[in-house]
Amino acid sequence: SVTYGNRLFVAVATDGSGNRVMTSPDGITWTTRTSAANNTWYSVVYGNGIFVAVSASSTSNRNVMTSATGTSWTLQTGTTTNTWLSVAYGNGLFVAVSFDGTNRVMTSPDGVTWTARNASVNNQWSGITYGNGIFVAVSQDGTGNRVMTSPDGITWTTRSSAADNAWGTVTFGNDMFVAVSSDGISNRIMTSPDGITWTTRTNPANNNWRRVTYGDGLFVAVSADGTGNRVMTSPDGITWTSRSSAADNSWTSV
Repeated sequence: SVTYGNRLFVAVATDGSGNRVMTSPDGITWTTRTSAANNTWYSVVYGNGIFVAVSASSTSNRNVMTSATGTSWTLQTGTTTNTWLSVAYGNGLFVAVSFDGTNRVMTSPDGVTWTARNASVNNQWSGITYGNGIFVAVSQDGTGNRVMTSPDGITWTTRSSAADNAWGTVTFGNDMFVAVSSDGISNRIMTSPDGITWTTRTNPANNNWRRVTYGDGLFVAVSADGTGNRVMTSPDGITWTSRSSAADNSWTSV
């Protein structure tokens, strides 16, 4: 996962020996940083003056690390040893979602002290974002219920997903929530103006789309497979165009 904040790009890794963080002021020149632990760091976000990363593995619930600078990291105690796959910041709160466990949501005002919350349903939650005054999370399993929303990160409501695809990530931009999936036939994108009502969109390639983000008037998604087409872009989240990837790597975040 990679994020931007405080004039710095910060990326976290799922493997490596003491070096599972790297930083860059421009996205071009990168410096290895010492991670707080050799956990499976899966997601990182910036908010409230701090970087927060969550892990899909840990010992004794030590599955969060924080940094004010992006260069020096401190291990924090989460709520449970769940497979935490995504963390977002909004409305003064960090919110993380999990692929498994009893309490598949945890929240924190500062990235240090975390409180367990109940998901609306125990699906495999893998992506979360904040926009338009609400948190929106998406899941890789479930029957017609692969979206949940919350105004505060604490109380969650199940929403009908546009298709029962393996939705792995969601973002917000240009007054639109956009989620992408690793499976499905020409319907690996879904959009919503409010996080509640969702519509499938046609993807230009049936790739394993792993992550989507928004910036500078454009949605950009990256894929873990495909031949020379592991990027797609859209100005509105509805109409998408294949782009030539720089290499056929297993791109997992943007």
